[in-house]
Amino acid sequence: MSTITELRNPKDSNAKHSVQFKHVVMATDFSDASQRALAFASAVAGRYGCVLSVVHAIPPEARTQIPLDRLPPELNRRRLEAEEQMKQIEARVWAHDCIERSLIEQGPVWEVLASVLRREGVDLLVLGTHGRGGLKKLALGSVAEEVLRLATCPVLTVGPHVPAAEAGTAEFRRILFATDFGPACAKAFPYALALAEDYQAKLVLLHMIPPVPGIDLGTAAYGPSAYATEDFTKWQRTIRKDSLAKLSKLVPPDTRLAAEPEYVVGTDFLAEGILDTAEARASELIVMGVNQTSSPRVAAHMPWDLMHEVIGRAKCPVLTVRN
Repeated sequence: MSTITELRNPKDSNAKHSVQFKHVVMATDFSDASQRALAFASAVAGRYGCVLSVVHAIPPEARTQIPLDRLPPELNRRRLEAEEQMKQIEARVWAHDCIERSLIEQGPVWEVLASVLRREGVDLLVLGTHGRGGLKKLALGSVAEEVLRLATCPVLTVGPHVPAAEAGTAEFRRILFATDFGPACAKAFPYALALAEDYQAKLVLLHMIPPVPGIDLGTAAYGPSAYATEDFTKWQRTIRKDSLAKLSKLVPPDTRLAAEPEYVVGTDFLAEGILDTAEARASELIVMGVNQTSSPRVAAHMPWDLMHEVIGRAKCPVLTVRN
Protein backbone atom coordinates (compact mmCIF):
# COMPACT_ATOMS: atom_id res chain seq x y z
CA MET A 1 0.00 0.00 0.00
CA SER A 2 1.36 3.40 -0.89
CA THR A 3 1.54 5.78 2.03
CA ILE A 4 1.01 9.50 1.47
CA THR A 5 2.04 11.70 4.35
CA GLU A 6 1.15 15.17 3.12
CA LEU A 7 -1.94 16.74 4.66
CA ARG A 8 -5.04 16.90 2.51
CA ASN A 9 -7.90 19.33 2.84
CA PRO A 10 -11.23 17.50 2.79
CA LYS A 11 -12.82 20.63 1.36
CA ASP A 12 -10.70 20.22 -1.79
CA SER A 13 -13.11 19.43 -4.60
CA ASN A 14 -10.38 17.43 -6.38
CA ALA A 15 -10.10 14.95 -3.51
CA LYS A 16 -11.83 11.68 -4.23
CA HIS A 17 -13.98 10.20 -1.48
CA SER A 18 -16.41 7.36 -1.26
CA VAL A 19 -18.03 9.23 1.64
CA GLN A 20 -18.75 12.94 2.00
CA PHE A 21 -20.57 14.90 4.67
CA LYS A 22 -22.58 17.81 3.31
CA HIS A 23 -25.19 18.22 6.02
CA VAL A 24 -24.76 17.28 9.69
CA VAL A 25 -27.70 17.43 12.07
CA MET A 26 -27.31 17.43 15.83
CA ALA A 27 -30.28 16.66 18.04
CA THR A 28 -30.23 18.52 21.33
CA ASP A 29 -32.33 18.54 24.47
CA PHE A 30 -29.99 21.15 26.02
CA SER A 31 -28.63 18.59 28.49
CA ASP A 32 -24.97 18.08 29.41
CA ALA A 33 -24.96 15.04 27.12
CA SER A 34 -26.06 17.23 24.21
CA GLN A 35 -23.40 19.79 25.01
CA ARG A 36 -20.70 17.11 24.79
CA ALA A 37 -22.12 15.94 21.47
CA LEU A 38 -22.09 19.51 20.12
CA ALA A 39 -18.29 19.61 20.31
CA PHE A 40 -18.07 16.70 17.89
CA ALA A 41 -20.88 17.84 15.59
CA SER A 42 -19.31 21.27 15.19
CA ALA A 43 -15.86 19.74 14.66
CA VAL A 44 -17.06 17.45 11.87
CA ALA A 45 -18.99 20.28 10.21
CA GLY A 46 -15.96 22.55 10.44
CA ARG A 47 -13.64 19.89 9.07
CA TYR A 48 -15.83 19.20 6.04
CA GLY A 49 -17.10 22.74 5.55
CA CYS A 50 -20.66 21.48 5.54
CA VAL A 51 -23.98 22.64 6.90
CA LEU A 52 -24.62 22.04 10.59
CA SER A 53 -28.19 22.16 11.80
CA VAL A 54 -29.03 21.96 15.49
CA VAL A 55 -32.52 20.61 16.10
CA HIS A 56 -34.63 20.67 19.25
CA ALA A 57 -38.03 19.04 19.52
CA ILE A 58 -40.55 20.31 22.03
CA PRO A 59 -42.50 17.16 22.90
CA PRO A 60 -46.22 17.48 23.51
CA GLU A 61 -47.54 17.53 27.05
CA ALA A 62 -50.34 15.10 27.69
CA ARG A 63 -52.11 17.45 30.10
CA THR A 64 -51.88 20.51 27.90
CA GLN A 65 -55.39 21.61 26.92
CA ILE A 66 -54.23 23.98 24.18
CA PRO A 67 -51.69 22.72 21.59
CA LEU A 68 -48.45 24.65 22.10
CA ASP A 69 -48.06 25.40 18.40
CA ARG A 70 -51.37 27.28 18.50
CA LEU A 71 -50.33 29.58 21.32
CA PRO A 72 -49.17 33.10 20.47
CA PRO A 73 -45.34 33.21 20.53
CA GLU A 74 -45.30 35.47 23.59
CA LEU A 75 -47.35 32.90 25.57
CA ASN A 76 -45.54 29.74 24.49
CA ARG A 77 -43.20 29.48 27.50
CA ARG A 78 -41.52 26.26 26.41
CA ARG A 79 -40.69 27.65 23.00
CA LEU A 80 -39.36 30.87 24.49
CA GLU A 81 -37.11 28.88 26.84
CA ALA A 82 -35.92 26.70 23.96
CA GLU A 83 -35.15 29.75 21.83
CA GLU A 84 -33.09 31.26 24.66
CA GLN A 85 -31.09 28.04 25.12
CA MET A 86 -30.57 27.76 21.37
CA LYS A 87 -29.12 31.27 21.35
CA GLN A 88 -26.64 30.17 24.01
CA ILE A 89 -25.58 27.22 21.84
CA GLU A 90 -25.13 29.50 18.83
CA ALA A 91 -23.02 31.89 20.91
CA ARG A 92 -20.74 29.08 22.08
CA VAL A 93 -19.93 27.92 18.57
CA TRP A 94 -20.27 31.22 16.73
CA ALA A 95 -16.51 31.68 16.60
CA HIS A 96 -16.22 28.49 14.56
CA ASP A 97 -18.79 29.76 12.05
CA CYS A 98 -20.31 26.33 11.58
CA ILE A 99 -23.96 26.47 12.64
CA GLU A 100 -25.94 27.42 9.57
CA ARG A 101 -29.37 26.92 11.04
CA SER A 102 -31.13 26.07 14.27
CA LEU A 103 -34.54 24.47 14.27
CA ILE A 104 -37.12 24.32 17.05
CA GLU A 105 -40.19 22.30 16.23
CA GLN A 106 -43.17 20.96 18.15
CA GLY A 107 -43.79 17.24 18.30
CA PRO A 108 -42.40 13.88 19.46
CA VAL A 109 -38.63 13.80 19.13
CA TRP A 110 -38.38 11.08 16.51
CA GLU A 111 -41.19 12.55 14.39
CA VAL A 112 -39.41 15.90 14.33
CA LEU A 113 -36.04 14.34 13.50
CA ALA A 114 -37.51 12.05 10.86
CA SER A 115 -39.09 15.05 9.15
CA VAL A 116 -35.77 16.92 9.19
CA LEU A 117 -33.84 13.91 7.89
CA ARG A 118 -36.29 13.42 5.04
CA ARG A 119 -36.48 16.96 3.80
CA GLU A 120 -32.89 18.10 4.42
CA GLY A 121 -30.84 15.27 2.88
CA VAL A 122 -28.85 14.64 6.07
CA ASP A 123 -25.57 12.69 5.85
CA LEU A 124 -24.85 12.37 9.58
CA LEU A 125 -26.91 12.58 12.75
CA VAL A 126 -25.15 13.38 16.03
CA LEU A 127 -26.60 12.89 19.49
CA GLY A 128 -25.46 12.56 23.08
CA THR A 129 -26.68 9.97 25.55
CA HIS A 130 -27.15 10.22 29.28
CA GLY A 131 -26.32 7.69 31.97
CA ARG A 132 -29.88 6.56 32.58
CA GLY A 133 -31.65 3.53 31.21
CA GLY A 134 -32.05 -0.19 31.70
CA LEU A 135 -29.13 -2.56 32.10
CA LYS A 136 -29.33 -3.70 28.49
CA LYS A 137 -29.64 -0.18 27.17
CA LEU A 138 -26.96 1.16 29.51
CA ALA A 139 -26.47 4.80 28.58
CA LEU A 140 -29.17 4.87 25.96
CA GLY A 141 -32.35 6.61 26.98
CA SER A 142 -35.64 5.90 25.29
CA VAL A 143 -35.22 8.76 22.82
CA ALA A 144 -31.69 7.78 21.80
CA GLU A 145 -32.82 4.18 21.49
CA GLU A 146 -35.62 5.16 19.12
CA VAL A 147 -33.37 7.41 17.03
CA LEU A 148 -30.67 4.76 16.66
CA ARG A 149 -33.20 2.15 15.63
CA LEU A 150 -34.96 4.29 13.04
CA ALA A 151 -32.37 6.68 11.58
CA THR A 152 -31.41 5.70 8.04
CA CYS A 153 -28.24 7.81 7.96
CA PRO A 154 -25.08 7.08 10.02
CA VAL A 155 -25.33 8.15 13.65
CA LEU A 156 -22.47 9.50 15.74
CA THR A 157 -23.31 8.85 19.38
CA VAL A 158 -21.43 10.49 22.23
CA GLY A 159 -21.83 8.31 25.30
CA PRO A 160 -21.67 9.27 28.99
CA HIS A 161 -17.98 8.34 29.40
CA VAL A 162 -16.70 10.52 26.56
CA PRO A 163 -14.69 13.47 27.96
CA ALA A 164 -16.06 16.93 27.28
CA ALA A 165 -14.35 19.04 24.62
CA GLU A 166 -14.58 22.60 23.41
CA ALA A 167 -16.87 23.19 20.44
CA GLY A 168 -15.11 22.69 17.13
CA THR A 169 -11.91 21.24 18.63
CA ALA A 170 -12.60 17.50 18.62
CA GLU A 171 -10.27 15.39 16.47
CA PHE A 172 -10.22 11.76 15.38
CA ARG A 173 -6.52 10.94 15.28
CA ARG A 174 -6.96 7.23 16.03
CA ILE A 175 -9.92 5.35 14.57
CA LEU A 176 -10.95 1.79 15.41
CA PHE A 177 -13.07 -0.10 12.89
CA ALA A 178 -14.64 -3.25 14.35
CA THR A 179 -15.86 -5.79 11.81
CA ASP A 180 -17.35 -9.26 11.63
CA PHE A 181 -17.17 -9.14 7.82
CA GLY A 182 -20.95 -8.95 7.65
CA PRO A 183 -23.04 -6.74 5.30
CA ALA A 184 -23.48 -3.87 7.78
CA CYS A 185 -19.74 -3.71 8.41
CA ALA A 186 -19.12 -3.62 4.66
CA LYS A 187 -21.39 -0.58 4.53
CA ALA A 188 -19.64 1.04 7.50
CA PHE A 189 -16.04 0.57 6.36
CA PRO A 190 -16.03 3.36 3.73
CA TYR A 191 -16.85 5.80 6.53
CA ALA A 192 -13.97 4.55 8.67
CA LEU A 193 -11.57 4.75 5.75
CA ALA A 194 -12.69 8.19 4.56
CA LEU A 195 -12.50 9.63 8.08
CA ALA A 196 -9.03 8.13 8.58
CA GLU A 197 -7.91 9.73 5.31
CA ASP A 198 -9.44 13.11 6.04
CA TYR A 199 -8.19 13.30 9.63
CA GLN A 200 -4.83 11.71 8.74
CA ALA A 201 -5.64 9.27 11.50
CA LYS A 202 -4.15 5.95 12.50
CA LEU A 203 -6.65 3.30 11.38
CA VAL A 204 -6.96 0.06 13.36
CA LEU A 205 -9.04 -2.75 11.87
CA LEU A 206 -10.30 -5.25 14.43
CA HIS A 207 -11.94 -8.64 14.16
CA MET A 208 -12.87 -10.45 17.35
CA ILE A 209 -13.19 -14.22 17.47
CA PRO A 210 -15.69 -14.89 20.26
CA PRO A 211 -14.95 -17.76 22.64
CA VAL A 212 -16.69 -20.88 21.36
CA PRO A 213 -16.75 -23.48 24.15
CA GLY A 214 -19.01 -25.77 22.14
CA ILE A 215 -16.88 -25.84 19.01
CA ASP A 216 -16.90 -29.14 17.15
CA LEU A 217 -13.40 -30.54 17.41
CA GLY A 218 -14.36 -33.85 15.88
CA THR A 219 -13.30 -37.10 17.55
CA ALA A 220 -10.60 -35.23 19.47
CA ALA A 221 -13.32 -33.76 21.68
CA TYR A 222 -13.95 -37.20 23.11
CA GLY A 223 -10.30 -38.19 23.46
CA PRO A 224 -7.56 -37.05 25.84
CA SER A 225 -7.74 -33.34 26.66
CA ALA A 226 -4.31 -32.77 25.15
CA TYR A 227 -5.66 -33.76 21.69
CA ALA A 228 -8.67 -31.48 22.04
CA THR A 229 -6.46 -28.58 23.12
CA GLU A 230 -4.11 -29.15 20.19
CA ASP A 231 -6.99 -29.17 17.69
CA PHE A 232 -8.49 -26.05 19.27
CA THR A 233 -5.13 -24.26 19.05
CA LYS A 234 -4.79 -25.20 15.38
CA TRP A 235 -8.32 -23.95 14.76
CA GLN A 236 -7.53 -20.62 16.42
CA ARG A 237 -4.36 -20.20 14.36
CA THR A 238 -6.25 -20.92 11.15
CA ILE A 239 -9.03 -18.48 12.00
CA ARG A 240 -6.54 -15.78 12.97
CA LYS A 241 -4.61 -16.19 9.73
CA ASP A 242 -7.78 -16.10 7.63
CA SER A 243 -9.11 -13.08 9.54
CA LEU A 244 -5.87 -11.12 9.13
CA ALA A 245 -5.97 -11.82 5.41
CA LYS A 246 -9.59 -10.59 5.21
CA LEU A 247 -8.75 -7.44 7.15
CA SER A 248 -5.79 -6.57 4.93
CA LYS A 249 -7.93 -6.99 1.80
CA LEU A 250 -10.39 -4.36 3.05
CA VAL A 251 -7.92 -1.50 2.51
CA PRO A 252 -7.53 -0.55 -1.19
CA PRO A 253 -3.96 -0.26 -2.50
CA ASP A 254 -4.43 3.40 -3.49
CA THR A 255 -5.64 4.47 -0.04
CA ARG A 256 -4.33 7.85 1.07
CA LEU A 257 -3.52 7.24 4.71
CA ALA A 258 -0.88 8.99 6.77
CA ALA A 259 0.32 5.70 8.28
CA GLU A 260 0.03 2.01 7.61
CA PRO A 261 -3.17 0.59 9.09
CA GLU A 262 -2.93 -1.88 11.93
CA TYR A 263 -4.73 -5.23 11.78
CA VAL A 264 -5.81 -6.87 15.01
CA VAL A 265 -7.46 -10.24 15.55
CA GLY A 266 -8.40 -11.12 19.11
CA THR A 267 -10.29 -13.76 21.01
CA ASP A 268 -12.79 -12.39 23.50
CA PHE A 269 -16.44 -11.54 23.94
CA LEU A 270 -17.29 -8.94 21.30
CA ALA A 271 -18.00 -5.93 23.49
CA GLU A 272 -15.06 -6.56 25.80
CA GLY A 273 -12.72 -7.07 22.87
CA ILE A 274 -13.82 -3.89 21.10
CA LEU A 275 -13.69 -1.76 24.24
CA ASP A 276 -10.35 -3.15 25.43
CA THR A 277 -8.78 -2.64 22.01
CA ALA A 278 -10.15 0.89 21.78
CA GLU A 279 -8.67 1.77 25.16
CA ALA A 280 -5.34 0.08 24.49
CA ARG A 281 -4.98 2.00 21.19
CA ALA A 282 -6.29 5.26 22.70
CA SER A 283 -8.94 5.34 19.99
CA GLU A 284 -10.83 8.59 19.51
CA LEU A 285 -13.58 7.06 17.37
CA ILE A 286 -15.11 3.60 17.04
CA VAL A 287 -16.86 2.75 13.76
CA MET A 288 -19.28 -0.20 13.64
CA GLY A 289 -21.83 -1.65 11.28
CA VAL A 290 -24.99 -2.78 13.03
CA ASN A 291 -27.68 -5.16 11.81
CA GLN A 292 -31.24 -4.56 12.88
CA THR A 293 -33.19 -7.64 11.99
CA SER A 294 -35.16 -10.49 13.50
CA SER A 295 -33.37 -13.03 11.30
CA PRO A 296 -31.20 -15.34 13.43
CA ARG A 297 -28.71 -15.76 10.59
CA VAL A 298 -28.14 -12.03 10.17
CA ALA A 299 -28.42 -11.34 13.91
CA ALA A 300 -25.18 -13.25 14.36
CA HIS A 301 -23.45 -10.24 12.77
CA MET A 302 -22.88 -7.31 15.13
CA PRO A 303 -26.09 -7.74 17.16
CA TRP A 304 -28.08 -4.75 18.38
CA ASP A 305 -27.29 -5.30 22.08
CA LEU A 306 -23.57 -5.12 21.28
CA MET A 307 -24.01 -1.57 20.05
CA HIS A 308 -25.73 -0.62 23.30
CA GLU A 309 -22.90 -1.97 25.40
CA VAL A 310 -20.13 -0.39 23.33
CA ILE A 311 -21.78 3.05 23.24
CA GLY A 312 -22.60 2.89 26.94
CA ARG A 313 -19.04 2.08 28.00
CA ALA A 314 -16.83 3.62 25.32
CA LYS A 315 -14.57 6.54 26.20
CA CYS A 316 -14.86 7.91 22.68
CA PRO A 317 -17.75 8.56 20.26
CA VAL A 318 -19.19 5.64 18.31
CA LEU A 319 -20.25 5.92 14.67
CA THR A 320 -22.85 3.31 13.76
CA VAL A 321 -24.00 2.50 10.24
CA ARG A 322 -27.08 0.33 9.74
CA ASN A 323 -27.46 -2.16 6.94
